[in-house]
Amino acid sequence: KLHWLLDDLRETLEEADGVGLAAPQVGILRRAVIVVDDQEQMIELVNPVIIRQEGEQDGWEGCLSVPGMYGKVRRPSSVTVRAQDRNGNFFEVSGEDMVARCFCHELEHLDGHLFVEHTDKLYTVEELEAMEEDN
Repeated sequence: KLHWLLDDLRETLEEADGVGLAAPQVGILRRAVIVVDDQEQMIELVNPVIIRQEGEQDGWEGCLSVPGMYGKVRRPSSVTVRAQDRNGNFFEVSGEDMVARCFCHELEHLDGHLFVEHTDKLYTVEELEAMEEDN
């Protein structure tokens, strides 16, 4: 069943053109996520835990669970995750910048949290575009 779940997450993420997806987002209460890395490879993480985080970055986040809305969120700039692969083997993976942001964002879904808890205001795409035009 785990292999089926990971394959389904992968397919759903590809169809949505997203950069990360957690099992609870598709109604499956399992600790599994998929994150796209800097080389456009999908990383499968089962029972993931953040074991190291460093630095800070502020950036815009959106979420497939909150379509069309974005917020500015502060996250670590570097994150290392320990997880299992689809066969139960433990491994560690690190990410910087956007990948670090995705690790944090997706792992929060496993505990029932959304990025909206970290932002003061949500913006639509139109509002973001208007802000960019003003700059």
